[in-house]
Amino acid sequence: MRLDRKLAIVTGGASGLGEAMVRRFVDEGANVVVADIDEKAGQNLASELGNTCQFIRLDVSQEQDWQHIMAKFDRVDILVNNAGITTFGNIEAVTLEQFKHEFEIDVVGVFLGCKHVIPSMKQHGGSIINIASMCAVRAQPDLVAYNGAKAAVTHMTRSVALHCAREKYGIRCNAILPGIIKTPILQKVLDQMENSKALFDEWVSDHPVGRLGEPEEIAEMAVYLASDQSKFTTGTEMRIDGGSSL
Repeated sequence: MRLDRKLAIVTGGASGLGEAMVRRFVDEGANVVVADIDEKAGQNLASELGNTCQFIRLDVSQEQDWQHIMAKFDRVDILVNNAGITTFGNIEAVTLEQFKHEFEIDVVGVFLGCKHVIPSMKQHGGSIINIASMCAVRAQPDLVAYNGAKAAVTHMTRSVALHCAREKYGIRCNAILPGIIKTPILQKVLDQMENSKALFDEWVSDHPVGRLGEPEEIAEMAVYLASDQSKFTTGTEMRIDGGSSL
């Protein structure tokens, strides 16, 4: 019960990594808000997990949505900025509109989450966890927008951590950098590819440990960063990537 009676907001919490974190947080005693644009999946997850979990619709790129969700709670102990998208394409292929949309979700969404949770959290301290990617440190040629967005998230994490430490808010801000994780979204990508087997094998070969990651492995790190066990940890990049960023 490392998160006993703590209130956590998990963006993009209805599926994939977000869902895994929601489930682990509930297991550890937290009250969890599943914040997502997928109302059906979010409501189903909240109903399954019972009274300690609720769903609130949130578009992370819209400031009014953040104002709405923060007005509902007197105290927030944990924020996981997990919601994100992946735009495929190299610098010649990606359009300006695609590039801007990637940054609206992956960077502006994290900025707004941090900005709007800090006024509440600074009264008692807490933990902000930003989900970045191994692509923040190891660029991929066909992920130019995603590479840039996740690199921005890691550096913004440092800035937020330094600000909160300087102001003595008791707020820790850390980033998790996952490798390629086996999620339903990943499978949807593979299902659309003619060479899905070759692509999957290429992804596996990028990880020295010889396999892809599991959502639960990211969730375990999130529990640590959300709990008081990490109270001396801030501004860090936790690479849970099977060695792919080395």
